[in-house]
Amino acid sequence: MGKYFMYGKYGKEAIGGISADRTKKALEVISNAGGKVNSMYALLGKYDMVLIADFPGVTEVMKASIALNKLTNIAFTSFPAISIEEFDKISV
Repeated sequence: MGKYFMYGKYGKEAIGGISADRTKKALEVISNAGGKVNSMYALLGKYDMVLIADFPGVTEVMKASIALNKLTNIAFTSFPAISIEEFDKISV
C-alpha cells in the first residue's frame, strides 16, 4: 500500500453539505475504492482539507477522487508520498 496526501478544495455546493454524516459516507467511498484513511485535517489557505490515506495504487486513488467529487462537490488533488527514511535510502 502506498501513502497519498489528498488535498481537497470546496466547491460552492460543498460548503452547505458539511456534516459528520457526509464525512462517514466519504470514508466509505475511500474504503470501497481500496483505501484506508489514516488522518484528516481541515486547512486554511489554498486547500480546505487534507486526507492522508493508504491505497494499493494510483488507479484506486483516482477512483476514490472521482467518487468523492460526485458525493461531496470537493475537488481533490492527490500526491504520492514516502517516508523520509525510505527517501534517504533511495537518495544515495
